[in-house]
Amino acid sequence: MPDDQSKDGKYLIPTNLRLLVLLEEVAKAGVPVAPATLVSALGLPKPTVHRLLATAEAEGYLQRDVDGRSFGPGKRLRTLSINTLSSQRIRTERLMIMKALAEDVGETCNLAAPGRYGMVYLDRVETHWPLRIQLPVGTQVPFNCTASGKMYLSSLRTDKLSRLLQNLEMPRRTGRSLTDPEALMAELARIRERNYSTDNEEFMDDMTAVAVPIRDNQNRLVTTLSLHSPIQRRNLPDLVEYLPRLREAARQLEELI
Repeated sequence: MPDDQSKDGKYLIPTNLRLLVLLEEVAKAGVPVAPATLVSALGLPKPTVHRLLATAEAEGYLQRDVDGRSFGPGKRLRTLSINTLSSQRIRTERLMIMKALAEDVGETCNLAAPGRYGMVYLDRVETHWPLRIQLPVGTQVPFNCTASGKMYLSSLRTDKLSRLLQNLEMPRRTGRSLTDPEALMAELARIRERNYSTDNEEFMDDMTAVAVPIRDNQNRLVTTLSLHSPIQRRNLPDLVEYLPRLREAARQLEELI
């Protein structure tokens, strides 16, 4: 009998891979996972799963959800995923796609991923125009008043979104920022229906933006791709006209995942 099978023929996870497989299962779920779910999914003894969870939590790879029992990705696991997405070969191809988009549209494009407190810019290709908005790679922007942030929020399950909005900081960056949870929920419903998000001077006066999702092979939002422009050059309706080109670039980026 092979070493990786039990008497009933089920696959056994080698000891040195158990923590990695557990982290993979949590990341794959896309929502906080309870220990009992992991016991069932991995086929490991309950004490083993609890020991692995305790180790992962202590080292910062996992963190407890608000219910105190379930677990989701921690800071180190999120950092690992961002670094993986930013590996040199993938990043080179990614920047070529983004550069072509920025040149076709004539505006800056950004790739952003959800962080713990907002969207984090992973990559950026600037427009050639001297009038531009300076938001360098690594910048974190709010969820509630940016095209990328609202795109991400619209992708969440209703129950998870409701819990998040109870504690979400919703800064008022301009007079148009959405800071009321009910108004934001209504906006997210519209975004979910049309599958793109906008920022009409909500994050910064005189700036507009449009964002689309980049999804994995399980149709989960991984990152967002956005265009933004000063309104002196393009207002929001002008920018929305470039949605087909933006979506084509997003589709090309999805092929790299």
